[in-house]
Amino acid sequence: MNTMTEQQSKEPVTRQQLNKIILKYTTPSRKKAAWQMINTLIPYALLWALAIAAFTTALPLWVGILAILIAGPLLVRIFIIFHDCCHSSYFKSNWANTLVGYITGILCSTPFKDWGKAHIRHHATAGNLDKRGVGDVWTLTVDEYIEAPKIKRIIYRIFRNPFFLLGVGPSYVFLILHRFSQKGIQHKGRMSVYITNLTMLLIFLTAGMTIGYTTFLWIYLPITIIAATLGVWLFYVQHQYEEVYWDRNDVRDSVKAALEGSSYYKLPKVAQWITGNIGLHHIHHLNPSIPNYNLQPCHDEIQKLQHIEPLGVRKSLKSLRIHLWDEESRKLISFKAMKLIRKARRKKAQDHDQQ
Repeated sequence: MNTMTEQQSKEPVTRQQLNKIILKYTTPSRKKAAWQMINTLIPYALLWALAIAAFTTALPLWVGILAILIAGPLLVRIFIIFHDCCHSSYFKSNWANTLVGYITGILCSTPFKDWGKAHIRHHATAGNLDKRGVGDVWTLTVDEYIEAPKIKRIIYRIFRNPFFLLGVGPSYVFLILHRFSQKGIQHKGRMSVYITNLTMLLIFLTAGMTIGYTTFLWIYLPITIIAATLGVWLFYVQHQYEEVYWDRNDVRDSVKAALEGSSYYKLPKVAQWITGNIGLHHIHHLNPSIPNYNLQPCHDEIQKLQHIEPLGVRKSLKSLRIHLWDEESRKLISFKAMKLIRKARRKKAQDHDQQ
C-alpha cells in the first residue's frame, strides 16, 4: 500500500520539485551496467552449463535441478536488464541499449522492440481508467462487471483466479503470446518478433544437434516458466493492491499515478538484488529513465519528500483476493464485496419502486 503522511498529503509535491532530485539519477553508468551484466549473465551461463552436465554426464541429477531452480530467478534479473534497455536507460548509447536489449530479450523469450513499444504505452496509461488494456492486468470496474454478459463475467473470474493468473498465464505469455506481434505495433516491432523467433529456433536446432532436444527442453522450459511466474507476480502486485490509484483521464494526476498507483514492494535484500530493485516501482514510474541500479539511491533521497508506506511480502499475498475497481470507495475489492454492493443496489431499487 502506498500512502503518504497526513501533513504531506495536504502539501502535494509537484513534478518540478521531484525532478530536481530525480534527474541526476537518470544518467546511466557504464561501470554499474557492466558489473551488473557480469554478475548476472556469467552465473546464468554457468548454471546452464551445470544443468547440461547433470543431464548428460555422471553428475548427480539433483545438481541440475538445483541449477535450474537458481537460474529461474536469475532470469528475472536478466529481464530487468532487458526492461531497462527498452526504456533506453541502461546505457547512454542507443546502439548499446538495442544490442543488449535484443540479446537479453532472446534469453527471456521476449521480442525487444515489440514488447518495448507496448510497455512504453503502459507507462503513459498507468492509473488511467479510460485507457486500460495496454500492457496491464485486465481489470474491470464494479459497474462494468455487473453489467457484463454472463460469459464475460465467467471468463473474467477465470482470468483473475490465482491458479490461472500464476499458473497457465505466465507460460502462455512468454512461450506463446510473445511469438506474435502485438496489435498496433509498427514494422520495427514486428521485425523484432521475427528476429527473436528465428534466433530462438536456431538455438533450439543447435541444442538438438549437440546436447539433444529433450535435454534442452528439460532445462529451458522449467527455467523460463519459473522466471515467467515470478515476473508476472511482480508485475501484478506492482499495480494490483487495495488502495492503488486509478482515475479518469480528465482528472488523472501523473505524480499520484506513479507514487500511489505503483507499489513500493519491499523485498528481502537477496530478492531485491535478484529482481533488480524493480520493487521500487513507484520511483520507476516517476521517471522510467532511471536505470534499475540507481533506483535505491534515488528512493533514499525521495523519501525526504514522500513517505511511502511499503507493501510487504505477507501483505502482498492479499492482492490475490481483490479483483474489481470500485469507483465509489476508490479501492480494488473482492468478488464477495461486489456481491454485497450489488445486493444493496437491488434492495435500494426495490425500496424505490415500492414508494
